[in-house]
Amino acid sequence: MAQENIFFFVPNLIGYARVVLALISFYLMPCCPWPAVFCYLLSALLDAFDGHAARALNQSTKFGAMMDMLTDRCATMCLLVNLSLLYPSYTFLFQLSMCLDIASHWLHLHSSTIKGSASHKTIDLSGNPILRIYYTSKPVLFVMCAGNELFFCLLYLLHHIEEPAAWLYWLQGLCGTICLLKSGISLLHLITASQNMAALDAAEREKNKAQ
Repeated sequence: MAQENIFFFVPNLIGYARVVLALISFYLMPCCPWPAVFCYLLSALLDAFDGHAARALNQSTKFGAMMDMLTDRCATMCLLVNLSLLYPSYTFLFQLSMCLDIASHWLHLHSSTIKGSASHKTIDLSGNPILRIYYTSKPVLFVMCAGNELFFCLLYLLHHIEEPAAWLYWLQGLCGTICLLKSGISLLHLITASQNMAALDAAEREKNKAQ
């Protein structure tokens, strides 16, 4: 029986499309705000479809999960780099956001891998109740992620629009609130992942002492 080629699984093909769209978005950001935002948001939207395809076709892979997370993190980070150029007085806040996002997800992924989870979205349901709701309720996860990304996209667009409509500011305020909530969840994410790593270290030390 021929070995399956993981790289050509449908969810991973969608993942490659996400990467290409994100790269096009980065290239267009200095000159073409609307096409750039369209490609960026389309790349983010496809994140929901690759997960559905993976479950429907039984093609969930560790490679796909890793690519999914890296695409999300790199895309947000590159957008924040652009925002730092457009809003230099807020650079420190954008840097804090990048550090919190990367650190919390990396540490959680690392602790999940050590514990044997297949994805960074697989958590211990006996753990923190806020993270449990965040990762097990798809509407909550979608609203938080979409609101966060839309807030940054609106910051980018509003810099390029001479006379923005009032509803854009209302939407930005709503998405800004979601962004703050998601930052709080990321901080909680980081603390919980740190506690998990410390617990794994403690268990390993106890095991070594018993030998």
